[in-house]
Amino acid sequence: MSSSISSSTQDSLDDSPQPNLPLRKIPGTYGLPFFGAIKDRLQFFYYQGRNEFFNTRMSKYNSTIFRINMPPGPFIANNPKVIVLLDAVSFPVVFDLTKVEKKNVLATYSPYFSFFGGYHPCAYQDPSEPTHNKIKQIIFSLISSRHDKFISIFQNSLNELFNNIESQIAATTSADFSTLSNSMAFEFLFRSLYNTDPKDTKLGTEGQSIVTRWLSLQLAPLVTLGLPVIPDFIEDMLLRTIKFPFFPAKSGYKKLYDVIYEASAKTLDEAEQLGLKRDEACHNLIFMSFFNAYGAMTAWYPILIKWIGLGGEKLHKQLSDEIRAVVLSEGGEVTMSGLEKMTLTKSAVYEAFRIEPPVRHQYATAKKDLVVQNHESSFEIKKGELILGYQPFATNDPKIFENPETFKADRFVGEKGEKLLKYVYWSNGRETENATVDNKQCPGKDMSMLLSRLMVVELFLRYDTFGIEVGTSYLGPSVTVKSMTAKATKII
Repeated sequence: MSSSISSSTQDSLDDSPQPNLPLRKIPGTYGLPFFGAIKDRLQFFYYQGRNEFFNTRMSKYNSTIFRINMPPGPFIANNPKVIVLLDAVSFPVVFDLTKVEKKNVLATYSPYFSFFGGYHPCAYQDPSEPTHNKIKQIIFSLISSRHDKFISIFQNSLNELFNNIESQIAATTSADFSTLSNSMAFEFLFRSLYNTDPKDTKLGTEGQSIVTRWLSLQLAPLVTLGLPVIPDFIEDMLLRTIKFPFFPAKSGYKKLYDVIYEASAKTLDEAEQLGLKRDEACHNLIFMSFFNAYGAMTAWYPILIKWIGLGGEKLHKQLSDEIRAVVLSEGGEVTMSGLEKMTLTKSAVYEAFRIEPPVRHQYATAKKDLVVQNHESSFEIKKGELILGYQPFATNDPKIFENPETFKADRFVGEKGEKLLKYVYWSNGRETENATVDNKQCPGKDMSMLLSRLMVVELFLRYDTFGIEVGTSYLGPSVTVKSMTAKATKII
């Protein structure tokens, strides 16, 4: 299957600095103190919505770079003022550690650090901080030590997931994929990273609800619930007037901490050898496992199934033909080498990451005066100014991607398609670059890609096609599975 990018688009793929672009003052305004931030917040969450909020300002200023206030704003964020980047050329500056700092910039606000045992987790640290590289090293070590288990454990998890989906469809004519997938992801992470079933620990059946409560209290100021029975301004005040305290999650978190501490003795020994406190290392393992990994999986798997599902029977036939042929050539087994041969499957997963990245925002603080460029102009950013790269726009840049709002499963197939991978940023870095202890790219980048491909592979080894309905939730899309058509013939 040929790549879907046009030669005119491909010929323009150059995001190196252009010396002749005119210097332009960054447009936009923050409005009146306090009131400007409140106005932008209401428009962002209620009156316009995320994408329209950015779209209207991009059109108004005729620029992909401008000034805005970002939620949550008053009273829980000291500084809501940001410079937003909405194109693929300017966006990567938020990864350039020679120009920006990444300390405490997951959003414009931070929850109480009592949620993390009083420590600043690795995700909140700049690589220049003394414990950043040590924490990231133990995360790499944990993932590496369990890497040979991921495929078999995830296959078992997916088998349980598909069985549960089939059972729900048989009982009620539809299945809530998002809810079932979330449960699968939680148990998979325990089994794969900590070699235990959470139900066999003191968590019992409460583990997922404990983590959900812990996450929700941190993330509540950054979402809207969309409940029609609550007026918008009431919801806004409830979610964004004060930071939510840790105490509603405290007892459950202590149980979670005790379980992870006991299950991670070898990793915590390694942490001590690197000069970390066991306590700090354990809190970071929890953050990595359940904020980073579980949080990302609950957002991402519905997105992946949404776009593969909406591709319809034609795409499903192409994927199943490729997957089954490769698995047959590998002796009927799903192997790492076989996964690499599935070019359309790989491309389809990349395309889902591109069209709807699970993490929308990437923040950074300018550590010096610097100049950023979009396709048309240069802009000066002063030291200390907060920069926001809004990823759904950057990875849908029409000057890089042809028909960017269309899901093209073969977009990244072939030599020309592969050249586009450097504009896929879902992992807090370019897809063509690797996570290291010295950068902020996701340490689970390769594992995430492996599991995403494996989900598609196992799906089409078992089914010829499936039907879905897509809705919305406060975290992203919600997916309801309406039908699953079992494969007509065996592949071996």
